[in-house]
Amino acid sequence: MNRIDATFRKLKKRGRRALIPFVTAGYPGLGATEKIVLGLESAGADVVELGVPFSDPIADGPVIQMSSFEALKKGVTLKDVLGLVGRLRRRTQIPLVAMTYFNPVLQYGPRRFVTDALKAGLDGVIIPDLPPQEEKDFQAEARRKGLAVVLFISPTTPPARARTIAAQARGFIYFVSLVGVTGARRKLPPDLKARLAAAKRIAGETPVCVGFGVSSPKQVRELGRYCDGVIVGSAVVNKIREGLRLKDYAARTAAFVRSLKGTHV
Repeated sequence: MNRIDATFRKLKKRGRRALIPFVTAGYPGLGATEKIVLGLESAGADVVELGVPFSDPIADGPVIQMSSFEALKKGVTLKDVLGLVGRLRRRTQIPLVAMTYFNPVLQYGPRRFVTDALKAGLDGVIIPDLPPQEEKDFQAEARRKGLAVVLFISPTTPPARARTIAAQARGFIYFVSLVGVTGARRKLPPDLKARLAAAKRIAGETPVCVGFGVSSPKQVRELGRYCDGVIVGSAVVNKIREGLRLKDYAARTAAFVRSLKGTHV
């Protein structure tokens, strides 16, 4: 069984919600990312999302764009990220999901990517610029071999399309909390709870996790009541950036994730 599926089943039995922090692979370095991921697991993270550095991250806000740019300056590639996954697998079994755009996958070779990703120990992939009706061969290959392709439902997704997405999604559905790019927000949309409830009805047994804009323990606690998991990205990367100045980035990031986890997810 895929590690993602096993984790969500375990959490459901316990009445808990998944906490999914995002980090950019290679920021501030590949060795640092390995250390950070292990710290996130010890802090209570249930799944870790690894961002693959890309030159045109259209779904990402300024904080994640900055981290991606810094990783690219160090020459970090998709192949390097898979190598990082392989090294992590020797030390942890926490579910790992790569967030990438389709261009790096296309350049790598879609079939080769699926094979190498699974060999390294990757559990799933999130590709914001790959609509479910495109590259069906890639998605079919991933499903056949057991690499979960996580799909998005956004505030503008019509119900009929949401049902199609839910039928194809594997691992979990990424529910986008707002219209726009990633980035910490003090307030989330007032109708988010109702839209999450509607997405849950459409998704059926597929877990629904909400991301974009989530940045505080209070937001995690509130949203956790209406979904199966909460994704926190820019706020986590911000802690890494803050910690670089004070030379305690791994400890600071783990402490922040521990505060998000608390007793409410």
